[in-house]
Amino acid sequence: MPMTDMKLCVIDDIRSVVEMITTRIPWGEHGITIAGSALDGEEGLALVSQVRPDIVLSDIRMPKLDGLEMTRRILEFSPQSKVIILSAYTDFAYAQQAIRLGAFDFVKKPFSMEEIIAVVVKARDARAAELAEQAQVQAMEKRIKDSMPVLRQEYFQLLMHHQTDIISAMKRWEFLHMEMEPRHVAVLIAEIDQFSERYQGMPVQEMELIRFSLQNIMEETVQGYTKGIIFRESLNRYVCVINSSDDHLVSLVADACCANIAKYTKFTISIGVGLAVEAVNQLSQSYQQALKALSYHFYTGGNGALSFATIAGGHQSIPEYSHAEEQEFLFALRSGNRERSLLLLESLLDNLAGSGTLSDPGDVGNICYELASKLFRVLLEIFPYEQLEPFENKLEEIRKKDEVSSSFLRLRSLLLELVAEGCEWIESNRKYESKRIIHEAKDYIRGHLHQDLSLEHCARQFNFSPGYFSNLFRKEAGMPFQQFVIQEKIERAKTMLIQDHQVQEIAQELGYEHRRYFSEVFKKSTGMTPSQFRESYLGRPPTS
Repeated sequence: MPMTDMKLCVIDDIRSVVEMITTRIPWGEHGITIAGSALDGEEGLALVSQVRPDIVLSDIRMPKLDGLEMTRRILEFSPQSKVIILSAYTDFAYAQQAIRLGAFDFVKKPFSMEEIIAVVVKARDARAAELAEQAQVQAMEKRIKDSMPVLRQEYFQLLMHHQTDIISAMKRWEFLHMEMEPRHVAVLIAEIDQFSERYQGMPVQEMELIRFSLQNIMEETVQGYTKGIIFRESLNRYVCVINSSDDHLVSLVADACCANIAKYTKFTISIGVGLAVEAVNQLSQSYQQALKALSYHFYTGGNGALSFATIAGGHQSIPEYSHAEEQEFLFALRSGNRERSLLLLESLLDNLAGSGTLSDPGDVGNICYELASKLFRVLLEIFPYEQLEPFENKLEEIRKKDEVSSSFLRLRSLLLELVAEGCEWIESNRKYESKRIIHEAKDYIRGHLHQDLSLEHCARQFNFSPGYFSNLFRKEAGMPFQQFVIQEKIERAKTMLIQDHQVQEIAQELGYEHRRYFSEVFKKSTGMTPSQFRESYLGRPPTS
């Protein structure tokens, strides 16, 4: 408080003394304001009661109510006031008694202005020191009050991870003024489904508003059933501690939170429910149970609550996984058989998820990531890393995110997508390779029309069996091998006929030993003999 706010009341039955003290001293220069004066004890007591001054300057002997009694009464209702007694030498014993009652100091009559100023300034400084200390205490209390939510959250975080004794827990509980009971408590852990991937890049202010809204809905939901407190544990996760000794009620609260979030927002949450414990010093036990239950949303896709009671009551199984089936799957993938690859992968994943059994999500996740690594290695044998990098990045994002809800579904979806895409790449690659080979085969045929071009001969040129080469040629060229060879020979013959080459020369050039046989083949293909074809194009009979 600034010193200009210090108020001084002067009480004396001698008017001249009052006037001298109140008017002849420049109190403003000392940071003091005259708040009033009185000429007897009763009037002075009423004045002080009304004004509540910081400093009271009063004579010890006054009519109606002496200064000693007035001091006693003033300090009862205004203990912060600094009472200074004015006393004659003969009243010294009274002044000492006033000091014992709590008066700040006394001044003997007769006194000088300097003495009055000195003792009042001394009282001012003492009062200013008290006000400063009070302000410091109030500021500290305000800081503690303002930080209480953070302190409560930090304490709960401590209780979640460390079990303590009940006495220490209760002392801290009382200090933090918790609004719930320290006994019969349970932990719920709620996680916003697919938060990172759905809201990555969202402005911080908008994201914070979403998180606040969801927390507010959960708080209102909990209040409809019992007392509780909710705090944020991470970007997308909340921890809720509620009062209840009934595990069924705890599950009802969790289900209601999920339902209300889905009803009033466009979000969903997954909740893991721990069992109720006797007191807050055992919260770490319920927390670990809730965390374990939350991990089983790995299978569910989220938007629901799972209780540790359900997990603990179910049959815990070792993940069922066939390495023989895995090898069969990888072989099918390597061959590019899309239908069989997807069928075998789904079988592997279905067995991992279990049918009516509950395998530890961590174990299942590790197997999925190991399978993904093997899948990548197979595809890297065929394709460059740059082609597979986007899928590997997606897989790494799932692995790094602190989200358990629907992880298995996302892993499954990503692996199936990669296998389908990989098989399409292999098929496309195979088609391209087949087209390239048959294109080269056609070029070879066109360049060797003078030879006896048998299927076996051409197949050997490309290191294929005659049967495979025949099927591949028919598929890519759209006609049998021999038909293409004859077609190309006929086209070459037409060109040579128009260029006026002799039929015998043409037959030899195209690998026919006998002119007559060539002519039969030509007529069968064109409906004309070689001579008739040339005459139809050149308009004259052939030269001899």
